[in-house]
Amino acid sequence: MSTKTAAEIVAEDARARLAATERLIAAGVILYRPETAVIDPEVEVAPGTILEPFVQLLGKTRVGSGCRIRSFSVLEDCTLADGVLIRQSCVLEECSIGSGAKIGPFAHLRPGSEIGEEVHIGNFVETKKAKLHKGVKAGHLTYLGDAEVGANTNIGAGVITCNYDGVHKHRTEIGANSFIGSDSTLVAPVALGEGTFVAAGSCITRNVPAGALAVARNHQIVKEGWAHTRHDVQKK
Repeated sequence: MSTKTAAEIVAEDARARLAATERLIAAGVILYRPETAVIDPEVEVAPGTILEPFVQLLGKTRVGSGCRIRSFSVLEDCTLADGVLIRQSCVLEECSIGSGAKIGPFAHLRPGSEIGEEVHIGNFVETKKAKLHKGVKAGHLTYLGDAEVGANTNIGAGVITCNYDGVHKHRTEIGANSFIGSDSTLVAPVALGEGTFVAAGSCITRNVPAGALAVARNHQIVKEGWAHTRHDVQKK
């Protein structure tokens, strides 16, 4: 059992953090406000990468060259290839990021996420055990769990892979060059072939063949004059 006081533990931690930042700076890493960084001893960062204030690199994180990690992002046991941009306030755990990818802001990449080259993961997107191939775009408010997404596929805002049935987890497979419309739910297990198009607002529960359009929503009903009638009733 440690006999060190809290003050001694804090001072020792500060010395270790300072040594870690000095090691990276000496290796050619650019740290803005290095006194705000939290860098674990086993972290490796290649020359030419920029770390903005209040970045945390934890565990055995490996960062390639020419990357930029913006303020308040936390990476733990992650591997980043060259030229990756991590925007503000992202949380990444046990994942890999391919070269040229852009992540965030406010993205959460959970363990098992494999993000390919030139992938764009936007604001408030969460992934878990998801493999996104080169050029995939998921820009807004999306959950991709237990999924594989083929190259150059576009994932619309609010798309969800429904991977959990209350007992077991199931996988979703989306082929390359597909388009998944906004606010669609893909109920796993389900597979979509290459070049498929899912209309916005659809709930997909069956496999979709390559090149097909899938629409799963009620028909729109328009009652002309209804709003005026309602307002007239309210005034009485």
